[in-house]
Amino acid sequence: MQVQAYGAYAADKALEALKISRRAPGPHDVQIDIAFCGICHSDLHTVRAEWAGTQFPCVPGHEIVGRVSAVGAHVASHKVGDLVGVGCIVDSCKRCPDCEDGLENYCDGMVGTYNSPTPDEPGWTLGGYSQKIVVRERYVLRIRHPEEQLAAVAPLLCAGITTYSPLRHWEAGLGRKVGVVGIGGLGHMGIKIAHAMGANVVAFTTSESKRKDAKALGAHEVVVSRNRDEMAKHAKSFDFILNTVAAPHNLDPFLSLLKRDGTMTLVGAPATPHPSPGVFNLIMKRRSLAGSLIGGIRETQEMLDFCAQHRIVADIEMVRADQINAAYERMLKGDVKYRFVIDNASLARA
Repeated sequence: MQVQAYGAYAADKALEALKISRRAPGPHDVQIDIAFCGICHSDLHTVRAEWAGTQFPCVPGHEIVGRVSAVGAHVASHKVGDLVGVGCIVDSCKRCPDCEDGLENYCDGMVGTYNSPTPDEPGWTLGGYSQKIVVRERYVLRIRHPEEQLAAVAPLLCAGITTYSPLRHWEAGLGRKVGVVGIGGLGHMGIKIAHAMGANVVAFTTSESKRKDAKALGAHEVVVSRNRDEMAKHAKSFDFILNTVAAPHNLDPFLSLLKRDGTMTLVGAPATPHPSPGVFNLIMKRRSLAGSLIGGIRETQEMLDFCAQHRIVADIEMVRADQINAAYERMLKGDVKYRFVIDNASLARA
């Protein structure tokens, strides 16, 4: 079937309205009428070919929510009318140790929601800046939030799981002091989720103006990282730090805040590498510097259920399809609190 979408024909071209093909649902497929799709910084990196390997035309979008409009004959977990979501993964090998452990995000054969090889036309996946999508049922997630929150649920499918997974893995919770570096699309979710897990949450920002915002999001304390005295006050005190910043920066000042055996995990993905941290900053306190990539399907469902239980959604600004290019420019300037979400109904008018 042909559906309306929004995408780019080249890295130096603005996104525009275009038509794309979606396959008819097979026996194990779920067809979704997309209501809303979040805008992730990864969308911008990919569509502008800042990361290698972008295929054009590129239709981004992996924070997808909507209603099931058709199911294949063997689909048991979803039915027409259900509220569902699709995140960053639409397929994987299903046989490797990562898939067997429910960690499809680390499968070498993981198929991303856009810009990954597929037998479907045109040969690579096309994402959620579109009216419909067809996905195998294994990768479709249940949404238990009230329908009126659906737009604000969309960013949970990337920003939510990207922060939930490391917070859960490194056991952020009661009795743990947790730092969140950066108060943006990822960071604001990290603060909300760490707070709901029961951790003592300290937010780090370069901007004095964000103190009040971070407190409102659930931070118990806010540190301006450019202030040496404020940073020194927290030396060797953190169990875990979640670093969400997607721009290259010096990691050493934050590593110095970790206790012995503390860990800082990177989830922001800059276009160019961070400066290499000092080795002695790691070895003298047996500190760890780690990374984390989104989450598997089982854990993403767990995150959605956790967020529904704790009434957690993203702070969003809604945009029409014809405002996406302007939203990208604003996102580059940090001019959004804290996530843009596309009203996909506007695609019909694009």
